[in-house]
Amino acid sequence: MSPDLRQLRYFVAVAEESSYTRAAERLVISQQSLSQQMTLLERMLGVKLLDRDTRGTSLTAIGTLFLPEARAVLARADEAFDVVARAARGEAGSLCLAFLATTTNHLLPPVVRAVRQRLPDLRLTTEETTISLLVEGLRKGRYDVAFSRPPLVDDLRTRTLVSEPVCAVLPEGHPLAGRAEVTLAELAGERWVLTPRSSWEPWHQAFDSSFQAAGFTPDVVHRDASVQALLGLVAAGVGITRLARSAGNLRRTGVVFVPITGERVSTELVWSAGNDSAALHSLLDVVTEVAASTDFTESG
Repeated sequence: MSPDLRQLRYFVAVAEESSYTRAAERLVISQQSLSQQMTLLERMLGVKLLDRDTRGTSLTAIGTLFLPEARAVLARADEAFDVVARAARGEAGSLCLAFLATTTNHLLPPVVRAVRQRLPDLRLTTEETTISLLVEGLRKGRYDVAFSRPPLVDDLRTRTLVSEPVCAVLPEGHPLAGRAEVTLAELAGERWVLTPRSSWEPWHQAFDSSFQAAGFTPDVVHRDASVQALLGLVAAGVGITRLARSAGNLRRTGVVFVPITGERVSTELVWSAGNDSAALHSLLDVVTEVAASTDFTESG
């Protein structure tokens, strides 16, 4: 049988007070119970830790050696209890946040800063990914939370963080590049570069509906899953595309972002309905507060 934490606390109290009477008062137990526990502790260890006489209580040589060890064990136990308590409150733990390239520049930096400031014991890792892998990762538990674009799927929970214009991305020098905004119908005769339909079918179904409402089917000359690649193709004059305005942070030269009349897109905070982690819910609160208090006007 090994000593328990209670016995170690009792021993430390007696050693620090040099008195069973004062130690019992400090611990709010009877002196008899304290004496019994110290006798049991010495019996377990097979050594004498305390000398007791009419002048008080003192440590034996072995007791003197044992005291700092007992304090260290108690301190480590308190640290462990504190970690558990902070984890239960959602203040500690480990989470992985996935994001799309078009959501990172304007939203990710202030969120990471806020998490480090408000939840310093929460280890947050981030990973850029594609929409299909993002959804799969949330479903399978690889990711705890994500920044994404709608539409998504019914089995994931979402919270809208920010909304911004959808823009026609045009090459510099394009006849419409100087406009304050354009209608989608005005872009009917253009060549388009878009993401593959296989990248995320719900997005392309929404695109199809908006193109149909504008009265045309786009002439898609190239498809690429990389937003950076699409921007490069636009800058090279291969075609135009449509992206959230904040994607303009990914390329500053060669392209112009012109809002499309009446079209907006949101950035969604997404997580699995089955994830009940306290740390996750603390993160959700921080992200929501950051999104509500940060001015994203210039990026979206």
